[in-house]
Amino acid sequence: MDLKQYVTIVPDWPKEGIVFKDITTLMDNGQAYKYATDQIVKYAKEREIDLVVGPEARGFIIGCPVAYALEVGFAPVRKPGKLPRETIKVEYGLEYGKDALTIHKDAIKPGQRVLITDDLLATGGTIEATIKLVEELGGIVAGIAFLIELSYLEGRKKLEGYDVLTLMKY
Repeated sequence: MDLKQYVTIVPDWPKEGIVFKDITTLMDNGQAYKYATDQIVKYAKEREIDLVVGPEARGFIIGCPVAYALEVGFAPVRKPGKLPRETIKVEYGLEYGKDALTIHKDAIKPGQRVLITDDLLATGGTIEATIKLVEELGGIVAGIAFLIELSYLEGRKKLEGYDVLTLMKY
């Protein structure tokens, strides 16, 4: 299935010069969304995943149906102050400034094989921070899966040494 036909290209959003890849039209189509999810599930099964982790919010959209299909848990990665129990935090650089991500301190058991999911690989900063959280808790990043990769932004360079699946490349 050509998933690109279900992605809507939105020029100049959220600001002029950006060509936004809108996955909501892929999710609107049950067959396309199922096909994309099934491709990630197949990838995850080959890596013997114990847990799926995804950063808010689109990582939830991708990761939760994968975790459900695999019958494994899902651990959310969120901005500081959003998770109710004790967390660990990783700060990461943005083009102008810093941001941070957190995960519950007990979300991952040492040695668990983790699949990280998100909708889009752009510059790689969010996923790089998510990897640090997983590894700090003793998890093994067994794979990373995205619907879309913006290859011209070279985010994959930050993921060298990790197994990465992308279903579409722009």
